[in-house]
Amino acid sequence: MEVTGRVKVINPVQQISATFKKRELVVTTEEQYPQHIMIEFTQDKADLLNNFAPGEQVKVSINLRGREWVNPQGETKYFNSIQGWRIEKLQAEAPVTGQMPPMPAADAFEPATNFNEEEHDDLPF
Repeated sequence: MEVTGRVKVINPVQQISATFKKRELVVTTEEQYPQHIMIEFTQDKADLLNNFAPGEQVKVSINLRGREWVNPQGETKYFNSIQGWRIEKLQAEAPVTGQMPPMPAADAFEPATNFNEEEHDDLPF
């Protein structure tokens, strides 16, 4: 799955234990009702965020994770997380140039010699 939007927040690396670290990213989607999506990058993936800054347009590849936990009272709880595993900068939309040949000058076309506006054409529209 992928999430695209603008980087809102990049949190510092959190060392959860001696063997586990994570870093959180918040991406704001650009749609009618923008969403602020918090995405976790864990272990070596946390370093992927070093080259990004708030305000940049990005596409983040994610996995949805879910887990079950039974509390001391015996109740089962469920938790979801969004884990990022790749992030790319999106290029700002630039005007397309050089793909279409230039339009010839108006005098390159011969004018119609037998044009009559009152003449009926057979086109159905």
